[in-house]
Amino acid sequence: MMQRRFGVSLSAGYACIGRGVMTRIRRGPWWTRPFLALGRLRNILVADIGTDVPFVIENFPYRDPGGRETVTFVRQYALSPRPARFDATMVFDPGRGIVVDYLGTHQHLAVDLELEVDQEGGLILRSGAQRFYEGPIAFRFPMLLSGHALLRERYDPEREQFHVSLEVRNRALGFLFGYEGWFVCEFPPANDAPARLKPRRHETRL
Repeated sequence: MMQRRFGVSLSAGYACIGRGVMTRIRRGPWWTRPFLALGRLRNILVADIGTDVPFVIENFPYRDPGGRETVTFVRQYALSPRPARFDATMVFDPGRGIVVDYLGTHQHLAVDLELEVDQEGGLILRSGAQRFYEGPIAFRFPMLLSGHALLRERYDPEREQFHVSLEVRNRALGFLFGYEGWFVCEFPPANDAPARLKPRRHETRL
């Protein structure tokens, strides 16, 4: 089931739509709120907290304007009083042999991802170097001002559910943001992503 969920691609010809509940969405101390609120302007991270929050994650394959195969990782949270959305799109960098995760509506942040499988067949994802792109501006984003993400995802065959947890931490400041929850998936046919899931601007630089 993990292989099927992360096997979304143009050649496979299907998407993955997960629906479930975030049992807990949390953030760090009060001073993290402006940081998260700024990210929310471009659908990066979530500024609010909640429990038992309904959410949807949509993974669709498509070819971006640069010709690269891309998969959407768009998460929507039914938070009150305002729903929240966290946009990401992933591409494979063949030169370095890694996945690059573009964050937000305008793909301003490109994040290197380290992926591994644990002994139970679950996924462990760690974020690495981050780069900021905006027009002619391009620089490696200082990690002192950002966070390192650790995501774990597994499938529970008894409950027929996927379980996910995420923590984002800053090396100096500690915990910034996190969530944990569960979802079930459907796998509709797809060879493109709906326009509503695609970023408003595509970044070609890796």
